[in-house]
Amino acid sequence: MAKNKVKEKFRKMMVSLKRNPSKIPLLWFVWCFVYYSTHLTIISNTTAKINGPNMGLCGFVTMLFSILGLVCFLNAFPHRKKVNRMMLGLMFFMASIVIVADLKYRFAVFRAVTGENAIEVTESTIYIVKSVKMLLNHIIFMGVGIILTITLPVYGKLLRKINTSIEVEDNGKINEIEIEGE
Repeated sequence: MAKNKVKEKFRKMMVSLKRNPSKIPLLWFVWCFVYYSTHLTIISNTTAKINGPNMGLCGFVTMLFSILGLVCFLNAFPHRKKVNRMMLGLMFFMASIVIVADLKYRFAVFRAVTGENAIEVTESTIYIVKSVKMLLNHIIFMGVGIILTITLPVYGKLLRKINTSIEVEDNGKINEIEIEGE
């Protein structure tokens, strides 16, 4: 019985994805935002320790344009309507700004760790290394989200080909029903 419930739940999820395949990149971009947000303490500590030019601005821009990018994504794919190309373009623009801000932040950290008056990374400042790794992951995640959005028409067509219909037992016996007149 539990196996049938799982199968039905999976079938309903597939029907939902067939109707609205844009949920896949949307959930991915939400994951990117949550990933960055949960590691914001590491970014803040690194910014406070290094205090490089525009580092705080880069963190702010990443958070702001991540949120605005999600709003643009939601407006780019309205329910059962054509894609709003202007909002989609704006979302790609904001995603690229997020990637550039992350790269600028990483380069600022590299300059602070390897340049003149280099900050030594010790046990108490290990968060600096973690921030560099986290930003690389965030850049990769954003790139995957952009690729998922660009290839949406391709896998949207593939999802529509999946058979999600339910087999009904007496489906073919409709001709055998006799109607009696009174």
